[in-house]
Amino acid sequence: MTQPLDNIHHLALQVDDIEQSLSWYTSKFSCEIVYQDESWVLLKFSNISLALVLPNQHPSHFAVISENLEIYGLPKRHRDGTSSVYIKDPSGNNVEMLKLSELS
Repeated sequence: MTQPLDNIHHLALQVDDIEQSLSWYTSKFSCEIVYQDESWVLLKFSNISLALVLPNQHPSHFAVISENLEIYGLPKRHRDGTSSVYIKDPSGNNVEMLKLSELS
């Protein structure tokens, strides 16, 4: 039997201005705002979510859902109720191992 495939929760793009980028993305695409604060916003599309982040606050990355964060390091709890550990692939790209909150 084959092991189930992992799920990518979101991709994160660095933007210069959260409000300007949010306005552009929501005017061009059919998506919903899941979370927003001064340093990032999470947009939900039908198949994946997109995070718009400020360069000095969050790295560009993609997030994979994981229930066993501890195998990657010490989890950090975030203000939106999720927990995660950032790791790097062999080329230095950021990968966020993400545990969703009970509310997600």
